[in-house]
Amino acid sequence: MNLTRRVRFQLAFLVAMSVIAASVLGFGFLDVPGTYFGVGHYRVLVDLPRAAGLYPNANVTYRGTEVGRVQDISLTDDGVRAVLSLRSNVAIPSDLQAQVHSQTAVGEQFVELVPHTDSPPHLSNGSIIASDHVQVPPDINALLTATNEGLQAIPHDNLKTAIDEGFTAVGGLGPELSRIVKGSTTLAIDARANLDALTTLIDQTKPVLDTQTDTSDAIQSWAANIDTLTSSLRQHDPALQRVLHDGPSLFDELRQLNDRLRPTLPILLTNLVNLADVGIVYQANIEQVLVLLPEGVATVQGALQANRDTKQDYKGVYLSFALNLNLPPPCNTGYLPPQQIRTPSALDYPDRPTGAMYCRVPQDSLLNVRGARNLPCETRPGKRAPTVAMCESDEQYVPLNDGYNWKGDPNATTTGQSVPQLPPPTAPPPVAIAQYDPATGSYLGPDGKRYTQTNLAAGQTDPPSLRDLMVPPGGPLP
Repeated sequence: MNLTRRVRFQLAFLVAMSVIAASVLGFGFLDVPGTYFGVGHYRVLVDLPRAAGLYPNANVTYRGTEVGRVQDISLTDDGVRAVLSLRSNVAIPSDLQAQVHSQTAVGEQFVELVPHTDSPPHLSNGSIIASDHVQVPPDINALLTATNEGLQAIPHDNLKTAIDEGFTAVGGLGPELSRIVKGSTTLAIDARANLDALTTLIDQTKPVLDTQTDTSDAIQSWAANIDTLTSSLRQHDPALQRVLHDGPSLFDELRQLNDRLRPTLPILLTNLVNLADVGIVYQANIEQVLVLLPEGVATVQGALQANRDTKQDYKGVYLSFALNLNLPPPCNTGYLPPQQIRTPSALDYPDRPTGAMYCRVPQDSLLNVRGARNLPCETRPGKRAPTVAMCESDEQYVPLNDGYNWKGDPNATTTGQSVPQLPPPTAPPPVAIAQYDPATGSYLGPDGKRYTQTNLAAGQTDPPSLRDLMVPPGGPLP
């Protein structure tokens, strides 16, 4: 036969493509090297009590993934031995159970390897899975025979009644049953897709269940408390219903109260925060007052009981007045000089002198022993100072003198602690003329304020009484 060059080229290309397709089919799909020559596989022997429908080339799965095939099945003296060809790239723990299952309704069997742990040792070439670690499905013939015997044992009338009642129970529930079956199938598919996580969850369930066993007493106590609570709620059901009935109105009143307090409540809370800060600093003092106050009240009450239920004319506290004039003398060191002391008859209200005025004598002096110089510093235990600034600083209290001689001029001290003085006098206000109402005694001053002085009118020489001071000019009399 004389073939052209083009035909020979086409035949060669066809032969090459056939060889490539056969190689891909044999090596990739049929796994000829692994199936027939054992390349990349190792052999594991499984002892079965019976074949249970297992056949060569059946699938072998591990956690839902195909890892090999059944290479051979042979009889032994006490059962059946199956040879599993498993892929070498999958490490399978040797502590496992081999289970034979049906993959389809027509009886297509496969071997599922269910591990008990993830730790080594792993299966290797020549490993044997003993029959006590193998589970096979029940014999279908025995199952059908037992089912038939069970049906024969049921009376026909009762069986008809059971079937009728079953129809009554599930009749017309086709869509619901279909939805249940569909949901179960979806759940099974999802469970198979998450088989590793489910296996880990099952393996680690025992520690969780052990904790429940260890805390069974606490769980029983909690259940008993819940029972007591529910019993109490059942007994007080009317009161609970009343709370539920009146609760909305109560919350409405609380909401209205909150709306009314909203403008002032933040300011109050802010002030309370400042007060709380002070209370934290003086916590020890407040506790001491709360401890000593009841004892002091009890002492005073006890003193008031003197001569009670007796024939004495006087009943009550006995007081002894001993007039010790000028003993000790008053302390005047640290205050304004005598020439700057205001007279009690002055009616103006000048600004307060700058600085702190207190008795500036030594802290162990007998003068004014409870003065500001001996106040304890709350944040500095053991230190006493007249001001908070001195308490918080490293400055120590320095007296001016012993207190028996006045000393208050800041220019004459070297302590560095200023002594308050009155501000320099200001010029007197200019003389102004204001209209005076003799009937009410009121007039408008140069500062724009209204004043009242009734004794300026003719014939009004009496000083103003307490009623005149309390009632505004022209106001109604009480």
